[in-house]
Amino acid sequence: MTEIVPNPAQDIPRRDPETVMRLARMGSFHQCRLSFMRLLLRRMHNENWTVEKQVFDINEIGVGHAVYTAHGPDRSYSLVAFGHDLPPDQRSDRVIATAWDATFTLFDGIPTDADIERLRANIPLQEAGRVTERELSVSRANRSVRLFAHVIERLSDGQQPDAALIESVGYLMRTTAVYGSGKLGAADRETLCDRPEFQAPFQVEMLNVYLIRTFVLDLVEHMARLRSPETAVVIEPTTRRRLGIGNSTGLGMAPFLINHPMLLNNWIACREEALARVRSVAKPSTSEIEHFQKVLAGAQKNAALWTSEHPLQIEKLADLRSDLDQISDHLSGQDLTAYNPWNSLYLWAEETLSLEGQEALVSLLLEPYGEFVDGLAECLSDRAETNLRIDGSMTASDLRQILEREYDWALKIDWSKASADARAWYVSAEKLEPRLGERREEPIDDYEQPLSPGRDAARLYRDLPRDDTLIARFLIDHPEHRKTVKRAQILVRCPYAEIRDNTIAADMLPIDLLRAKLAFFGASHFDPRSDRWVRINLFQGAPFPHELAAEEPDAWAYPAP
Repeated sequence: MTEIVPNPAQDIPRRDPETVMRLARMGSFHQCRLSFMRLLLRRMHNENWTVEKQVFDINEIGVGHAVYTAHGPDRSYSLVAFGHDLPPDQRSDRVIATAWDATFTLFDGIPTDADIERLRANIPLQEAGRVTERELSVSRANRSVRLFAHVIERLSDGQQPDAALIESVGYLMRTTAVYGSGKLGAADRETLCDRPEFQAPFQVEMLNVYLIRTFVLDLVEHMARLRSPETAVVIEPTTRRRLGIGNSTGLGMAPFLINHPMLLNNWIACREEALARVRSVAKPSTSEIEHFQKVLAGAQKNAALWTSEHPLQIEKLADLRSDLDQISDHLSGQDLTAYNPWNSLYLWAEETLSLEGQEALVSLLLEPYGEFVDGLAECLSDRAETNLRIDGSMTASDLRQILEREYDWALKIDWSKASADARAWYVSAEKLEPRLGERREEPIDDYEQPLSPGRDAARLYRDLPRDDTLIARFLIDHPEHRKTVKRAQILVRCPYAEIRDNTIAADMLPIDLLRAKLAFFGASHFDPRSDRWVRINLFQGAPFPHELAAEEPDAWAYPAP
């Protein structure tokens, strides 16, 4: 794996995994300088990428196709978009839907007419279609019907859309799936990750969504112009920037963090290393202090604009707004030119604020320090995970020590209690989605997925002999423990690889898993619709392609106060 080397001047260590890797804290993460959307736009800015609208053949009701090509220093990538006339009764955000308002693929290069015809026959079908290694991702989206229609109506009448409605929704379309990494026959990540632009995680998917956003804003202006050529106007630039791309995400995403422990470790370790570096700053400069104060004010504005109807998120939003105000009030009486002011601020927050406020502060502290935070992005990926072998020469006694140290939280749980073993993860044959079922109410034990590392570690510990038996010998007799042995050995090198909570407990909130992953994507304005699915906004506030070159690439992350 890629080693994350501490800054030589650093004297404050990373936070303990026991503190960080708890679901309640992970479910309070916010986007930061290391989030994947921001990595993409920073690269596009630094490398002077351009985006060209190659084709826009779409009629007045939004049916047709368009091609947008992003030109990087070495390669070009094209979003091929298909617009459809979708009857309202067929519009669904469920993964099992069979029709959408728009479907997309990110094509490797510039498609020919023959490519377009091949894609026209397959991309609108999504899972029922077939794609090749020239396609890097496959995605689909549905309109936010009320806002989409409102914007077209207002623009065609020569008026701007209602600002309050724009803020309350925040997007004109929301994606219901963005598939990459070999899904449906598209290019496998292993064939792409040597390209510099795709070495960081999920860069194909982020580029796909960024270009979708450009297409959607062009689409509503185009449809308004076709409706009323003489009176139609375009969206005012500031309002345009406030529109991102929505996304509906459910339990299908939740198992990812459990199934990729080394990748999870790298994401968290990079963020924790960045925080430790900032906390170790002895004396910030005037510009760094001013930068922090500016993004804090932007975060306060962002929290004020963030709305939700879910009781859990309403409570967390109240905490966040209160916490940000407390940070602002606290700073008014602090000398930020004193020794280690950021560390003092963090320690105060740890004692004073909610988890939501603490983790918001972590993200804010990174903002002024791109020079020693941004380079950590090179350590976010890990290609060793799939090839990692179990060390069969380890002894059972050594493995017991690892389990006692790394899974002490799991060994303390009474797994015989119904509340500890309440649920089971499985894949629904009907819905083709991961599900979390109630073990004692549904006949799902035979279909359970291995997504309870804590329980499995406790079972391994129970079966391990208390001697120096080689693990290779032990696994011959107990092959059911192979996956857990591998996870335990990973933790020796990757301290943030394991979520230190019970993922099948009666009171576990799956949405915490979703929030943690989506924060690393760079999502904002999380709006849970239950404890199992959430709507988010992607690229809200981000510059459009024609604006990238002239702007500082990270300024958009927090709205101007």
